[in-house]
Amino acid sequence: MPYARPREAALLVESLVFALVGLAAAAVALLALPTYFRASRATVAATALAAALLGGTVAHFCLDGRYPVVSVAFSALAAGVLTSLLARPDLAAGLAPPHRHHPHRAGAHRASRRHRPA
Repeated sequence: MPYARPREAALLVESLVFALVGLAAAAVALLALPTYFRASRATVAATALAAALLGGTVAHFCLDGRYPVVSVAFSALAAGVLTSLLARPDLAAGLAPPHRHHPHRAGAHRASRRHRPA
């Protein structure tokens, strides 16, 4: 098996670091604010992992592989931003607004339709 070229080996190592950054971002999000994430843990982890890999790879190619630290930082930023899109603080336990009824709308209450005199 031929040896990988130095640039390809560097991208492989960076990709592993991007994956670790994505998994770390998912772990931090789920441990710090577990009630904010109504999606499954697998969905949050997959989103963070994919965002970190994609963001880091785009940064690597935009910077031509010259600044790996910046690529890793961009990977962490992408993972954090896209994982935060899954957060639902409005649905967190104890923070959800009460259910609002709209009696002024026609048909807003189904119970009133059921009890009509025949």
